[in-house]
Amino acid sequence: DMLDPERLIQCPLVKHHRIRARRFPYHLVKCKESNPEIAKKLATCPFNARHLVPQADLSDHIMKCNDKAFMEQDGVSRSCEPPQEQMNNGSTWQAPPCDEDWET
Repeated sequence: DMLDPERLIQCPLVKHHRIRARRFPYHLVKCKESNPEIAKKLATCPFNARHLVPQADLSDHIMKCNDKAFMEQDGVSRSCEPPQEQMNNGSTWQAPPCDEDWET
């Protein structure tokens, strides 16, 4: 199960490292620090920082990454919202009246 925090994941830096999913982000940080020569050869996926792939394979990974769909879906839902500039410039929104009296 991909959502199980106890499942074991193979470290992309040191292949014999097997880490529980819930500890994986912390392991990556420490393992990169401990193995800087290996870390230099790997690139981070723009869709999921847990995906470390050889730099030469990054463009292929980006095309096939499962997390890309989540980012694109999030971008579509945000495109329906008004741009932040329009909200800040000339907004006529006013807070509704409040019946609370913090002094009492």
